[in-house]
Amino acid sequence: MKINIYIIALIHLLSHTAVGETLRLTNGEWPPYLSKELKHYGVASHIVESAFKNVGISVKYGFFPWKRSFILAQRGKWDGSVIWSITKERKKNFYFSQPVAHDVNVFFYMKSKPFEWKKYSDLKGLIIGGTLSYYYGKEFTKNEKDGNIYVERSVKDETGFKKLLNRRIDLFVCNLDVGYHLINNMYPIETASLITNHAKPIVEAPLSLILSKKIDKNKRLIKLFNKGLHQLKDSGNYDAYYDSSRRGKYKK
Repeated sequence: MKINIYIIALIHLLSHTAVGETLRLTNGEWPPYLSKELKHYGVASHIVESAFKNVGISVKYGFFPWKRSFILAQRGKWDGSVIWSITKERKKNFYFSQPVAHDVNVFFYMKSKPFEWKKYSDLKGLIIGGTLSYYYGKEFTKNEKDGNIYVERSVKDETGFKKLLNRRIDLFVCNLDVGYHLINNMYPIETASLITNHAKPIVEAPLSLILSKKIDKNKRLIKLFNKGLHQLKDSGNYDAYYDSSRRGKYKK
């Protein structure tokens, strides 16, 4: 009887372990977070893969257009997708992990022309560059609409950085990691190093791994992922990955 109880307990344990499992996740193009053209498929892909590796799970990525990536995960054709912001609508269909990344928009500026700001009135008299159709949060939008700040928008982020280097604008708004990715790809290191960012975020939103609620195992796997992510942060590798990305080390 004792042997039978032991066998039953062992079977129960093995049925709940993740070792040897492979998770299929949809992915897309949003460098430096996600890209088929970067090492480890980008810094966010690297973090997800490493966090799962900490708990014995392998990851297979499939790259698709964003809409298809979402639908494939939503319908349970793939286990989940990387990386998405939380909405009430999405929470109906997905389990959300602890944040893998943060969509942080900041002011980039020339090191030769430092500035400080705590409130939008501090930006009076400065020419701020932005990108057409981009949303920088409720507070930024209100101050732009009310004329408290002057914003000159361009078609592409790349144009904004060119204007910044040519002193045609004083500040440029961009996602922190996207900004450094663009700078490192557009310019040699001597030129890229002339630009820095202000530490104060303009707006910030967490971005998470999402796993489909249509797949039974995913409720367990999202908890295991969070455990692996915590281990990755404790090891210092989480911050090290982002530091490497911002220095252009994920380029192939």
